[in-house]
Amino acid sequence: MEPKIKSKRWNSELENSISEEWKKSWPYGFDEKSKKPVYSIDTPPPYVNTPVHIGQATTYVLMDMFARFRRMTGSNVLFPLGLDRNGLPIEMAAEKKSGKKLTEMPRKEAITLCHKILEESSLASVDSFRKLGISFNSWKKGKGIGELYETDSPDYRSLTQETFIDMLKKGLIYEDARVNNFCPGCQTTLADAEVNYENRAGFFYNVRFRVKETGEDIIIATTRPELLCTIGMVIFNPSDKKYRHLEGKTAVAPLFEKEIPIKSHPSAEMDKGTGIMMVCSFGDLADIRFFREEKLEPVVAINKDGTMNKHAGFLEGLTVSDARKKMAEELEKSDLIVEKIPTSEHRTPICERSKDAIEFIDMPEFYVKQVEFKADMKKHAKKMKFFAPKSRQIMLDWIDSVSIDWPISRRRFYATEVPLWYCRKCEQKIVPPKGGYYQPWKEEPPKGSDGLKGGKCEKCGSSDFRGEERVFDTWFDSSISPLYILKYHKEPKGFFEKNSPCSLRPQGKEIIRTWLYYTVLKDWLLTGKVIFDDVWINYHILDEKGKKMSKSLGNVIDPQKVLKMFGAEPFRLWAAIEGNLEKTDFRCSFERIQGAGKTLTKLWNVSRFISMFPQPKSRPGKLTPLDEWIISEVDGIVNDAKKSYERYDFHNPVARIKNFIWETFASHYMELVKQRAYNEEGKFAKEEAESARYALHHVLDRLMRVLAPVLPFLTHSVYGDLRRKDVHAEAFPEPDEKLLKKKCDFSAEDLMTANSAIWKAKKDKGLSLREGINSAKLPKKLKSIEKDMKATHGIKELKYGSKLAIKI
Repeated sequence: MEPKIKSKRWNSELENSISEEWKKSWPYGFDEKSKKPVYSIDTPPPYVNTPVHIGQATTYVLMDMFARFRRMTGSNVLFPLGLDRNGLPIEMAAEKKSGKKLTEMPRKEAITLCHKILEESSLASVDSFRKLGISFNSWKKGKGIGELYETDSPDYRSLTQETFIDMLKKGLIYEDARVNNFCPGCQTTLADAEVNYENRAGFFYNVRFRVKETGEDIIIATTRPELLCTIGMVIFNPSDKKYRHLEGKTAVAPLFEKEIPIKSHPSAEMDKGTGIMMVCSFGDLADIRFFREEKLEPVVAINKDGTMNKHAGFLEGLTVSDARKKMAEELEKSDLIVEKIPTSEHRTPICERSKDAIEFIDMPEFYVKQVEFKADMKKHAKKMKFFAPKSRQIMLDWIDSVSIDWPISRRRFYATEVPLWYCRKCEQKIVPPKGGYYQPWKEEPPKGSDGLKGGKCEKCGSSDFRGEERVFDTWFDSSISPLYILKYHKEPKGFFEKNSPCSLRPQGKEIIRTWLYYTVLKDWLLTGKVIFDDVWINYHILDEKGKKMSKSLGNVIDPQKVLKMFGAEPFRLWAAIEGNLEKTDFRCSFERIQGAGKTLTKLWNVSRFISMFPQPKSRPGKLTPLDEWIISEVDGIVNDAKKSYERYDFHNPVARIKNFIWETFASHYMELVKQRAYNEEGKFAKEEAESARYALHHVLDRLMRVLAPVLPFLTHSVYGDLRRKDVHAEAFPEPDEKLLKKKCDFSAEDLMTANSAIWKAKKDKGLSLREGINSAKLPKKLKSIEKDMKATHGIKELKYGSKLAIKI
């Protein structure tokens, strides 16, 4: 008998040929005419100017499993690929290539440079996704449902601007001048969610101040001497007896000779530093809150480029770090530093992207209201189904921490522009009509704008306007992704209303506080809906030793290298087996991926063996007990797999299938059924041979369809060769309910124990496994499969009892 599957082994070349086949006729597009229920996945758009890393590859492979499974269970799956081309990463790449800050060049030139970077960026990510077998709806750019989209396209940006206009008119967005986090490196305002903290080395300087009224010295500890010019008050704890006599007196700042009131206040910690402290305008968040509470007039000493301004006196023009050193030097020269104490535990707020230390600068920005909606957001977080459920707490903790409204405007170039103009004469705000993409920095306000009458300011009649130069925070942009893919306010009409909320948001845990939180907040404010049914949170990919992957440690695994060494299928199988959301993180190594490849080889060999036998046209009238048992085993897996897949759990069913293939099916059932399937000597009745062949094909069919979402290439190849059908167009298998309910005389453990005992007895006597034995005593449970046991093991006399006994 010759196997129908001709290739002797599975390899990545077979993947390539299938990939080319799919390229010619892509089978996974979104069917706008279908009556099937829509299942939508709001995929995270990767940046185009960076290669796909191992974490992204893993996440997208798992997302693809979700999509493929939902197609097999009757859904019209919306699974678009988006490419992120907005924001700071693009600008930083442009600055790195040009060697110049974009803020130091004309805006038009900066944007042209960003475009050039994007044009030169290869679509390596798209190529990697193809090779990994990701079944996005389309690889072609367009405005249609499911087509590839780019976040800097006029169509995408126009929707961002439309949401701003709607929220502005609803009173959900306002402008205010207040202190914000500011990154000197990125040259822009940051929301709290974009700020990280790390301990950095520095010094505690014990600085000598003079009390004006008494002439005595007081020693104040600070890590930021460059801000002495901005001190608004000196405070001590009301319980601190040694400073009570200073209440109401005046401290004189060294070098600047600035007079500062001294006051008792509970914010001062008696056991910190010297117990008396200076409060600066924008030293940290605590200082900012203090100034607000005490209604102190702040002094701004730092420019938005991170240099000191005229308020800093002799420090003007220096960077913050250089100013700190210079100030320390001048204080030491005047014998005003009593002690300089090194510290490595100074908790410093830093930009999550550039890693620059954050400064606090007072400037006008646009804000989305969020503080007043914290209770609502908690309800929304509890309404969405999280997988795994413990991930929900990350979002709840973030909501608890929210203390100010969300600043959404930024002072950069390559992002969606804030769509506003202003009358130069009276500052009347001009708001354009929805539906267009506007670039106010280079365009005049369009006809039909609110605030215009006959092309002139409706308030004062002037026709002289200035365009808004600020852009939106990248999260204000990316938070429309579910609205965009579901065609909110777009053609075809009614699609959003019919198919929202979005079925699934898959994403990383590190951006729960940004992408997930802001999307749920903004889209609820716009639509009144919680925009997601399910949220699937993936975790970090660690190396074999549990360490985070980094270039400096040399433990990074490149997906392109994985694809070249092993192909997509071993990687996909590793991702499914490793992807246990009950664990904290995934562990990845070449050895683990290679190990998954061994299971593919086993499955391929099993498939080739079964392909030698013709598949019966229909189920035999009677199945043997052994065949009923194996069908019940695999159908039990099918039943549990469907329930698990619906909960985005591929780990448990695929790990179980792997064990079933290696242990139960290949090592035991197939060994027992071979002779009956071949039936070359006619020892078995025709019906018994047909039963064996039916069971073999039934199991293989079930395995191919259950594993189709996980192993799209291999299952496509096997199923195509044997059934002449596309396995991905087949329905997910349903179990044989009658066999599942039917009680079997024996268990897998009973069978495997008996087989193993007989094989061990033969091995111990130096016999080959094919040689017969004189007698064996087996458990009574196995009597129903006596014929297969005798034929397989060559047992001359078979008895039954309570204990196993083998006689060679």
